[in-house]
Amino acid sequence: MTKSDSLVAKTLLAWYRKRRRILPWRENPDPYSVWISEIMLQQTQVDTVIPYYHRFLERFPTVTALAAAPLEEVLKAWENLGYYARARHLHEAAKCICEKFKGKIPDTREAIIALPGIGAYTAGAILSIAFGKPIPAVDGNVRRVLSRLFAIEAPIDQTDTQKAVQSLAAALVPKKSPGSFNQALMDLGAMICTPKTPACADCPLRDLCRARQAGLQDRLPLSAKKPPTPHKRVSAALIRNGRGGVLIVQRPARGLLASLWKFPGSIVKKGESLAEGLKRTVHEELGLRIQVGEQIASLNHAYTHFRITLSAFRCSVFRCTGCTGRPRALACQAWRWASPNDLEKLAFSKADRAIISAMTRISLTPVMNDPIAGHIR
Repeated sequence: MTKSDSLVAKTLLAWYRKRRRILPWRENPDPYSVWISEIMLQQTQVDTVIPYYHRFLERFPTVTALAAAPLEEVLKAWENLGYYARARHLHEAAKCICEKFKGKIPDTREAIIALPGIGAYTAGAILSIAFGKPIPAVDGNVRRVLSRLFAIEAPIDQTDTQKAVQSLAAALVPKKSPGSFNQALMDLGAMICTPKTPACADCPLRDLCRARQAGLQDRLPLSAKKPPTPHKRVSAALIRNGRGGVLIVQRPARGLLASLWKFPGSIVKKGESLAEGLKRTVHEELGLRIQVGEQIASLNHAYTHFRITLSAFRCSVFRCTGCTGRPRALACQAWRWASPNDLEKLAFSKADRAIISAMTRISLTPVMNDPIAGHIR
């Protein structure tokens, strides 16, 4: 560590002691609580995470409890927090920790980064905060701070630039209080060195910041130009049986929103109408031939790399040559007729939750003269 690097660490740690954010996972930074909080904080704002963090630790207070829980319970506890792969990876990693490490989170980078869902940043955060190891933890906030501190004029989202930032961060981390230093960088990025209009006058590193000295603080970090976000049309079928149950399916165990429940249907191909796409996807998913009725809901939703418009239709099943009218799990894990209580207890995505709310608002009830009411139970 150079004299300049040492000054950065000393200055930032002094600021952190006075100005750090008071967060629940900092009260008792044991490896489990740090791990859970860091996974939840990936691409999710702190204020959103806090209530989930409390509920999750209340339900799964230890690695052992998390590993022993059914995946559906873990997904339900995660519902509406988004990026559900994080919950599945937590569950998988907890089982691995119990099997290989007797329920104790490992304290070496090699072992911890091999766990599902843990990359370089999360490994660095856990090892530095929970175990006091001088390892950097470079997230988006830290990249922004360091790109300005060192006036990096290359796109921050390019691989070579990220490697350079990782090296700079590693050189800055002090042997004493590395966890506090890493959290100080995160807090500085969240509170002072914000994406737009950084509060340079309040920054403890203002006299050391090369971007501020060159008047570049509002221009950095640079980002490579991104292509337009793809848009997809998705249709969903609301099918009732004679007993008031609504047909739902469980998504495949891998892929987007894996293992969550949803309404039958999927992405509509280019050139298809919503109704045509819905008929095709329900047949592919369940082997059913359906009639598409009135549209009862339409909503827009954004994922990380694409956005969708989801349209839900009241539908019915009809008999035809070679059709039994009974669902089969062809492109899903399972299907079931769900009662209102089931819809409340099972884990759905935010978009599907919106459809459930729309159903409730219009009091969607089974139509007794629908073909489905007479032969599907």
